[in-house]
Amino acid sequence: MEVGTWAVVVAVAAAYMAWFWRMSRGLSGPRVWPVVGSLPGLVQHAENMHEWIAANLRRAGGTYQTCIFAVPGVARRGGLVTVTCDPRNLEHVLKSRFDNYPKGPFWHAVFRDLLGDGIFNSDGETWVAQRKTAALEFTTRTLRTAMSRWVSRSIHHRLLPILDDAADSKAHVDLQDLLLRLTFDNICGLAFGKDPETLAKGLPENAFASAFDRATEATLNRFIFPECLWRCKKWLGLGMETTLASSVAHVDQYLAAVIKARKLELAGNGKCDTVATHDDLLSRFMRKGSYSDESLQHVALNFILAGRDTSSVALSWFFWLVSTHPAVERKIVHELCAVLAASRGAHDPALWLAAPFTFEELDSLVYLKAALSETLRLYPSVPEDSKHVVADDYLPDGTFMPAGSSVTYSIYSAGRMKTVWGEDCLEFRPERWLSADGSKFEPHDSYKFVAFNAGPRICLGKDLAYLQMKNIAGSVLLRHRLAVAPGHRVEQKMSLTLFMKNGLRMEVRPRDLAPVADELGGADARATAPCA
Repeated sequence: MEVGTWAVVVAVAAAYMAWFWRMSRGLSGPRVWPVVGSLPGLVQHAENMHEWIAANLRRAGGTYQTCIFAVPGVARRGGLVTVTCDPRNLEHVLKSRFDNYPKGPFWHAVFRDLLGDGIFNSDGETWVAQRKTAALEFTTRTLRTAMSRWVSRSIHHRLLPILDDAADSKAHVDLQDLLLRLTFDNICGLAFGKDPETLAKGLPENAFASAFDRATEATLNRFIFPECLWRCKKWLGLGMETTLASSVAHVDQYLAAVIKARKLELAGNGKCDTVATHDDLLSRFMRKGSYSDESLQHVALNFILAGRDTSSVALSWFFWLVSTHPAVERKIVHELCAVLAASRGAHDPALWLAAPFTFEELDSLVYLKAALSETLRLYPSVPEDSKHVVADDYLPDGTFMPAGSSVTYSIYSAGRMKTVWGEDCLEFRPERWLSADGSKFEPHDSYKFVAFNAGPRICLGKDLAYLQMKNIAGSVLLRHRLAVAPGHRVEQKMSLTLFMKNGLRMEVRPRDLAPVADELGGADARATAPCA
């Protein structure tokens, strides 16, 4: 190489390093390397990503900025990521400047093949139109009744018999897998009125469920690679992109047949004599407007994706936490029995177990709701989420947000900050959600507790999710004591949803309610005894 060429190379390298030094000085997050930015840190901490992000945020005071591509012209725009869990910043992004922080083109591109322009993958007017229709439906009592019907049937006809068999045979169960199957059957029933029966006896494989799982996994795989790479693999038909294409085709074919049959039924040409029998979301959308078949497919798929993993993952962490906190478990069981004794007028445990919970009984389970909320604070189903920055902006804490960059709000970290939740923020303490006398549930600010999102995009199914989780948790804990199987390690899986990496292997033992019944009976006798 000639001297002149060497001089140019050295000059370019020196100029780059001078630029890199100035750029990196303005970043407060993890170490940034030349060219590759913070990617080495992300790779190094891939197995404990959420804890690593939380530790970075604690050191930085709740917000930091990092660069994933340290290249001039990119580093301060598309390569810049702001990470925050500050409640003031969350309210700014999710509510005050909502229009400036959409999901953005990257998120939409990743999920486009699976979810299309559905409610969870769209912005602007497309999102507004679907949100309005969905919001009207989620406020109806008939949808709540439909959810309760599907859930109660799955619990009493499928989940409980499996747990009974496991208790009798002293076999272990993968509770996470059972809960995933249960919530998938439920959400399919609620979304389009069909039961895939994945929790049926023998835990059979279902072609639609398998295709949906493969499509979801292949879609999430896109987050690992740069967009240009997965687009190239898609064009060439390589790797997981081939799996995604074939799985989406299978899912679309299945839903197309469902939609065709439902249209005939709603028109009075099918086997059903009345449209009133169809209370699922798909039928409701059909009756509300003129949606194309493709749009209706995306409606169903979006709600399935949102409704399956979130509740089952939350319940998995809940059962693990309760099994390792016996005092909390005792309080939950005591509340369950007290509510049933009051509503069913007896202290006979057989009567408590004879029928599913009513709405009124579920609404009375205050401590159980607190325990579920405390679970979601520590282990939110979606631990991290991100937004695209449309125009230059400043966060309330003074952080500059350049257009074209992105902001990740760490829901996992938001529940683990001492500055927000106090010195005991890492403790599982349901009492923090209760009034001083323990009789009322007291929700926290939605920008401190972001497990159900916040602002205009707050989860429409929040109340239904609590209804489902309370029903499942109460039905199981009334009948069984659960303990983690010996040797089983509970670890987080690095995914968009906070799955347990190795599942949740549990021992199942029958629960004896007689001591609780005696305790409640004694308390009633003391309360009604005449004064001396």
